[in-house]
Amino acid sequence: MDTEGTPADRLAQLQFLARVQERDLARTRRWIEDEERRRSEHARGEAARPEPPEWVLEVGLTGRAAVYVHAGSCHMTGRRTRPLTADQARDALHHGPVPACPHCRPDSALGLTG
Repeated sequence: MDTEGTPADRLAQLQFLARVQERDLARTRRWIEDEERRRSEHARGEAARPEPPEWVLEVGLTGRAAVYVHAGSCHMTGRRTRPLTADQARDALHHGPVPACPHCRPDSALGLTG
């Protein structure tokens, strides 16, 4: 800041600087409030998210042909899935022509293989 000029000019400059800094501080505080609100909403959303099903059936594009039976937490599960109970998963693996996912191995978890 230029230190030249009359004392009145210098006072006016300092008052202007204070107003600018107060606006900046108010904006920063709004940003903090917005971020706190986003984090709170995210935490509420995560808490309200239902638990994934224990077992899922991955189906093909038509929604009819079964692709794999997966554990509900399998990272290889596709987007098109149907929830299954343990009995339904066992039945699909044992009686139906539905293969077990080679990554999560639901057949082993369900006691169908040794």
